[in-house]
Amino acid sequence: MGLRGAAASFSFLLVIIINKGLPSPLTGKEAWSYVEVRDGAHMFWWLYYADDQPAGYKDLPLVMWLQGGPGGSGSGFGNFEEIGPLNRDLEPRKTSWVQAASVLFVDNPVGTGFSYTDRADAFTTNVTMVATDMLVLLKHFFTEKAEFQNIPFYIFSESYGGKMAAAISLELTKAIEQGTVKCNFAGVALGDSWISPLDSVMTWGPYLYTTSLLDDYGLADVNSAAEAVKQAMEQQQFTKATELWSVTETVVEQNTNGVNFYNILTQQPDERRFSSAGENYIALQTRRHIGPLHSQSLSELMNGPIRKKLGIIPQNVTWGGQADLVFSYMAEDFMKPVVDIVDQLLKAGVNVTVYNGQLDLIVDTMGQELWVKRLKWDGLSGFNKLRWTPLDDPTSPGITGAFYKTYKNFAFYWILKAGHMIPSDQGPMALQMLKMITQQA
Repeated sequence: MGLRGAAASFSFLLVIIINKGLPSPLTGKEAWSYVEVRDGAHMFWWLYYADDQPAGYKDLPLVMWLQGGPGGSGSGFGNFEEIGPLNRDLEPRKTSWVQAASVLFVDNPVGTGFSYTDRADAFTTNVTMVATDMLVLLKHFFTEKAEFQNIPFYIFSESYGGKMAAAISLELTKAIEQGTVKCNFAGVALGDSWISPLDSVMTWGPYLYTTSLLDDYGLADVNSAAEAVKQAMEQQQFTKATELWSVTETVVEQNTNGVNFYNILTQQPDERRFSSAGENYIALQTRRHIGPLHSQSLSELMNGPIRKKLGIIPQNVTWGGQADLVFSYMAEDFMKPVVDIVDQLLKAGVNVTVYNGQLDLIVDTMGQELWVKRLKWDGLSGFNKLRWTPLDDPTSPGITGAFYKTYKNFAFYWILKAGHMIPSDQGPMALQMLKMITQQA
């Protein structure tokens, strides 16, 4: 086990900025490195120190961002498409989270983004392995970056990243109690998260029907396909359930003329719709859900100037080159719920936030509310008695941008006019939510 490559600190993307002839947007610091979390399994991390003057990073929290997929890259998509200091065109992002926190992107599971494995048996196959790997990385990180040990540390996540975040948070809580990891863990935020996959699938039909995207025939077709997923889950045939989930998505596409699972107000591009002759469900789902996180322009950026800037990426490693394998190896675990882990986190006193986009289909809010209402947490009845509070859109005073409820150590944010990728769709609202969760607003 050990660090691979020396961590580096420079002004934000200075090398790229000089090459592009752009003015420097910030005067902060960065660091990045590899950790070999298991023999043959190498995880990449990239840290941006908070650059909110005059506070400085020591007065602001540390946020770790986990992407979905599994196989989506935080160092790529999360960084340049959602919350990093620069966008994909290397222009300053006005709603960057680095204004309010130091941000740590980790490419996980191994094989994601710039993370890589040396051989096939080094890929993870379930969230337990994912959490174990992350604990190795976090132990190294907080040892090497001891200045962050007392700074409030939050895990924020999106999509399948939320499922991983829940499992990681529970193991981190145990590790802190045992003294094996030194950090000030302050909470986990689950964004449009794959916590209870079956609840999502079972509500696709009703959600699309009530938003006028299915007729009666389409509703019957989608509900029938979803029921098959449910039966497989009840029989604990988890790989079959993943395959039938893919079939249900195809039924949705056929009955909606290709609605976009990430935002119901848009349509899937033609190249991501429907299955081709002889194409297995893993290839189809990789095209549907891993492909959007690896656009040609983002891939060219990551494998070109970013790779050159970082200077530690092995010659045989391509950003996103193993993403399809990551998804494939996690297929059996994909549909398994982790609601029980959320309950354990709440019982342990961990601050848990759920946030969801109004226009998201793949993890629709209806499904999220179903599993939340089944929590065994002793504060649930108190939470349910609360009415939600409206939040103004930061860019449009007087216009509602979100609603939220918070009770004891649990909170729920309903983000309006946002799909699956909330920071991309509603950047100002996402930044305000970050500040509220980390108690800066």
